[in-house]
Amino acid sequence: MAPKAFIFLALLSFLAVSLLSVAFADEEKDPGLVMNYYKETCPQAEEIITEQVKLLYKRHKNTAFSWLRNIFHDCAVQRCDASLLLDSTRRSLSEKETDRSFGLRNFRYIETIKEAVERECPGVVSCADILVLSARDAIVSLGGPHIGLKTGRRDGRRSRAEVVEHYLPDHNESISSVLHKFGAMGIETPGVVALLGAHSVGRTHCVKLVHRLYPEVDPVLNPDHVPHMLKKCPDSIPDPKAVQYVRNDRGTPMVLDNNYYRNILDNKGLLIVDHQLATDKRTKPYVKKMAKSQEYFFKEFSKAITLLSENNPLTGTKGEIRKQCNVANKMHHEEDP
Repeated sequence: MAPKAFIFLALLSFLAVSLLSVAFADEEKDPGLVMNYYKETCPQAEEIITEQVKLLYKRHKNTAFSWLRNIFHDCAVQRCDASLLLDSTRRSLSEKETDRSFGLRNFRYIETIKEAVERECPGVVSCADILVLSARDAIVSLGGPHIGLKTGRRDGRRSRAEVVEHYLPDHNESISSVLHKFGAMGIETPGVVALLGAHSVGRTHCVKLVHRLYPEVDPVLNPDHVPHMLKKCPDSIPDPKAVQYVRNDRGTPMVLDNNYYRNILDNKGLLIVDHQLATDKRTKPYVKKMAKSQEYFFKEFSKAITLLSENNPLTGTKGEIRKQCNVANKMHHEEDP
């Protein structure tokens, strides 16, 4: 073999070894999401979060609904990076200030959890992981399954109100659109049906319901359920600040269970998407299956929450670890990712 060929092969071998070394080094630097990510840097982190969720839930039952809703509103919009928690700045409106975030509250309790974690391990645990783990523990508080979720997310530096509509499924959209948006995150039809089972807890503000009651009552609503809805929502143009709500599930309003599916098959779903879920040929078979089996509902719900929580996270050296969950760290420019 000619000397030039030897030199060429040697260069190729060197390049291959170098690329492999870089790849391994990157992997060591950024393991991505893993179970118990903080076991070395903050071994008490998950225990502190769980304890805080239990304490806060004992004092304020509605915190659990908020934490569960947070994971949808944060992780479905581009990625799980706690951008939902950021306040608006002079330059941009935050996600939590949009119409689509109507009714979201209790953000201050995420800050309470963050402060407890910071006392133990300053600057280590991200708000994005606190948001995801508080949702995990809220699900347990509401009688749902314990879902083992990975950690290692880092916090985004911007909140973009203008992208919310593009990513977040809406209760008035067609079921095709809802399936498409969740599908883009890798969540298939049974998972979408299971995720909407979160409507088995909490309540819906009359602002979101009145189009089904006024000027005419939606004929598909169960007539036995309508008087209760009208009593709770007596005004065709309700005051958004008024305490005018209807429980999503009158039977077990504080329990995450499969009663939701029996309700929507009985035309007692409050939202358009609930009705569509029970009648569309793509989703109805799964609704019927979940109405019969809570075990099946929990299995699919757990898989879907896991996929949602792992949607396009920032890891490694991307993003930051915020000192406060509602404000990006000062050292970074607002235009950074």
